[in-house]
Amino acid sequence: MERNVSVRTPESIAFYYELAGLGSRFLAVAIDTLVQVVILIAVFLLAAWAMPGIQGLANVAHISAKTLESILVAIAIIFLFIVDVGYFVAFETLWNGQTPGKRSIGIRVVRDGGYPVTFMDSVIRNLIRVIEGFPLLDYVPSMISALISSQNKRLGDLAAGTIVVRDRAFEVTDPKKWAAGDDRAEAPPPPIHGLDRISDDEYALADRYVARSHMLEPHAAQETAARIAATIRPKLGEEAARYTDHELLVVVASGRSR
Repeated sequence: MERNVSVRTPESIAFYYELAGLGSRFLAVAIDTLVQVVILIAVFLLAAWAMPGIQGLANVAHISAKTLESILVAIAIIFLFIVDVGYFVAFETLWNGQTPGKRSIGIRVVRDGGYPVTFMDSVIRNLIRVIEGFPLLDYVPSMISALISSQNKRLGDLAAGTIVVRDRAFEVTDPKKWAAGDDRAEAPPPPIHGLDRISDDEYALADRYVARSHMLEPHAAQETAARIAATIRPKLGEEAARYTDHELLVVVASGRSR
C-alpha cells in the first residue's frame, strides 16, 4: 500500500512526497550491495597481487609474520567498515540523499522536514543500519519498524530523523551525466547578483520546488513558485525582475553549485 507524507515549510508551503516502500528500498540495497561486493573483490585481487611486495617490505623492516598478519587483519577490518558504512554516507551526502542503488530505483533520503540529508544524518542512519544487519537480526527489526511506522521508517530513520521518498523517474542517457549527480531537465538561466544573501533553508526550498515542480498541476506550480519567490526576490539584485518566478527559483537552486 502506497503511503504519502505532506511536509509544510515555515513559509506555509506544502510539499507532498510518496514514501518509498520496502520493495523499492530492498532493490536499492541489493544494487548497492552488488556494487560493494565488486569493490571488495577488486581490492582483494589487488591485495593478493601486492602481497609478495608487502611481505618483502616487512622482511626489510624486520616485522615478524605474526605482527604483519595482525596489521593486515586490522587494515581489512577498517576497510570493510569503510566500504560498509562509508559507501552509503559518502553517496548520500554528495548525491543529495541518493546512492547508485537509490538513484537507479528512483528514491532518495531526505530529512523529516523535506530538507536535504546532512552528513551527520547519514552517519547516524547508516551506523544504526550496521546494528540492524547483525547476524540473528537480519534487518527483521527494521522491516517491522518500517511496516508499523506511518512514514515507513526503519530504525536508522527513526534515529536520524529521515524518511525515504520516491523521486522523479530517472533515465540514464549519459553515464557521465549520471555520475555527476542530480540532473536538471532544463538548463538554468545565467546567474544573478545577491545569491550570497539567500539562506540555506531558502536554497533547499527552491531546490525542492525545482525538483518536484513537474509533479504539480500547472496552477499549483505557479502558485507555489510565486509564494517561494516572494520571500527570495527582495534579497536579489535588480536583474531578478526580468525572470519569472519559476526561472528565478531555477537560478537560486543552481546557485549553490556555481
